[in-house]
Amino acid sequence: MDRLPKAVIPGIVIFIILIIFISKSTVTIGSGEAGVLYKVFGGGVVTDEPPLGEGFHIVAPWNKVFVYEVRQQEIFEKMNVLSSNGLDIKLDASVWFQPDYQNLGKLHQEKSEQYRERVLLPAVRSAARSVVGRYTPEQLYSTKRDAIQKEIFEETKKIVSDQFIQLNEVLVRDVTLPPTIKEAIERKLRQEQESLEYEFRLEKAEKEAERQRIEAEGKANANRILNASLTDNILREKGIDATLRMSESPNSKVIVIGGGDDGLPIILGNQ
Repeated sequence: MDRLPKAVIPGIVIFIILIIFISKSTVTIGSGEAGVLYKVFGGGVVTDEPPLGEGFHIVAPWNKVFVYEVRQQEIFEKMNVLSSNGLDIKLDASVWFQPDYQNLGKLHQEKSEQYRERVLLPAVRSAARSVVGRYTPEQLYSTKRDAIQKEIFEETKKIVSDQFIQLNEVLVRDVTLPPTIKEAIERKLRQEQESLEYEFRLEKAEKEAERQRIEAEGKANANRILNASLTDNILREKGIDATLRMSESPNSKVIVIGGGDDGLPIILGNQ
C-alpha cells in the first residue's frame, strides 16, 4: 500500500463502496415470483402499486424486497373431523392456491409470508369440520365424496375471499373411518348388493314365467281356432288327398276305398 500513489487509495475505497452499493441496490425476481417492496423511509410496504415482476430491478439499498411465489401451489393437510353422529373421521386433503397478485402488498402487510399457516390452513380445517359434520360415515365412505369435496371448496373460498388468497381447488384424497365402522359399512353394502342381485333373479324368473304363460295361451288359442275349423268334410278331403299321394308311391300296398268308419280309405300292408 505504501508504494501506491495517494490518489489511488481513495479511488479503490470509492470503487468498493460502489460495488457494495450496487449489490445492495439490485434484486432479481425469478420465474413465477413477484416482489413486495418495503420502503424504510417511504411509508413501509408499498400497497398502492403493482408488485415487482420477474427480472432485474434496482432499488434503494436501504429498502427491502420480499419475494413471493405467485404460481399455483399445493399444500397437503391431514385432519381429524367428526361425522354427524360424532364418530372420528380422518380426512386427507390437498389445496391448490396462489396469492392474489394485484394485492400482494396487502397480503404481505396484513398476513405476512406465513399466510398459508395463518390463514389458508385454518380456513380449510374449519370448512372441513363444518361440512363433514353434516354427513354420516356411510355417506362419507360411499356416495357423498364429490359433494363433500365441492362443499369444502365453497366454504373455504368464502373464508379466504377477502384475505388476498386465490383458492383454485380443494381435493379430498382419502377418507379413513374407524376399522369397525368401515367393516360394518362394507358388510352392509355387500348385503345390499346380494339383495339387489336376488331381486334381479326373481324379476327375471317372473318375466320368464310370464313369457311361457303367454306362449302357452297363444298355442291354446291357436289349437281352439284350428279345432273349430276342422269339419268332417275337411278331414275327409284331407284323407283323400293323402291317399292319392300315397297311391302314387312306388311301394306296393292295398288300399280299400271307403273302408273306414268315417268313409276314409284303409291302407293295408307295405311290401
